Amino acid sequence: MIEELLQEAGSRMEGSVETLRDDLRVLRTGRASPALVERLEVEYYGVPTPLNQLASISAPEPRLLAIRPWDPRALAAIERAILASDLGLTPSNDGHIIRLPIPRLTEERRGDLVRLVRNRVEEAKVAVRNVRRDVLNDLRDLQKEGLIPEDDYYRARDELQELTNRFTDRIDDCARAKETEIMEV
Repeated sequence: MIEELLQEAGSRMEGSVETLRDDLRVLRTGRASPALVERLEVEYYGVPTPLNQLASISAPEPRLLAIRPWDPRALAAIERAILASDLGLTPSNDGHIIRLPIPRLTEERRGDLVRLVRNRVEEAKVAVRNVRRDVLNDLRDLQKEGLIPEDDYYRARDELQELTNRFTDRIDDCARAKETEIMEV
């Protein structure tokens, strides 16, 4: 019973870390990355479709993304979606391929991105702590109902705290890596 609760807590905490990684992956750094635009929603024949399902996205140069749609009729829709997004990028269309130059980040923009990373990191930590709180409440209920002895409750509580610390450290590692990537000139 306790092991199941701890396993569930671990998988929920893992989900929080993965969500954070996905969120940080799409943050723009000074380097071109296909992850920057692959989840961008494009209105394709009236249906919002992720860009990675409409085109191949590559980074032929460190500061350039190349988007080659499988259907050339989708070029205009892809271009509109990029312009409407909050990426702040201007696409260049030659009729076959869309080139997306990635400009260098200003120092002010880098600071804004670092603050955004820290906010997302704090949200992930709150999610991990919420999982800990929920499982701790479940353990407390089991102990009050007499389903687990008091020693097992305290042992499980300590294991849960260790699990929480491990996932919080992983979140901090993700944050440090992304901040380093953003601040890299």
